[in-house]
Amino acid sequence: MEPPSSQGHIHQMDMACGNDQPRPASLLGEETLSDGFAATPEILVRDRRWRCHVREPEKLVWRALAACADAGGLPGTVVLATDREVRELNGRHRGRYKPTNVLTFDPPPGYEGGDIILALETVLREARRAGRPVADHLAHLVVHGSLHLAGYDHHHPGDAREMEMREARILSRLSVPNPWKPRS
Repeated sequence: MEPPSSQGHIHQMDMACGNDQPRPASLLGEETLSDGFAATPEILVRDRRWRCHVREPEKLVWRALAACADAGGLPGTVVLATDREVRELNGRHRGRYKPTNVLTFDPPPGYEGGDIILALETVLREARRAGRPVADHLAHLVVHGSLHLAGYDHHHPGDAREMEMREARILSRLSVPNPWKPRS
């Protein structure tokens, strides 16, 4: 399945929300490509409301990606989108015409990266329902998407448990409580 963004695709960015910030290549220890750009994921904030719920969402995403860098599966792009955008992508690429918290798209053959796309309203609703800070839930979903890109899955109970344990270990590096452990 071809990801929604590929080479040559132009991303619309909400520059009024500060998406023109430089990407901290040193955070993930990436090399610089011959064109001078860091070989790191691009983080796009497609809706300024993310900033109302998560302080400096780009930094939080960078921290989450850095914490799971040793697992592989770093995306080419992380998009903080809306339910509407995710519903459209989910319908077009997966035949499910409803929003979901996070979508991941593997890169085309021969390319590295992939895409992680998150739906604002669904993330807010889930965080509220679970009684967790939105920032913690966002970090969890970025880690979750990165693990999918690294080949982890949760379709079978054993695979799900392995993925959950890996997520919990990575999130502990970020001081994010284990989302799989009931809160007291």
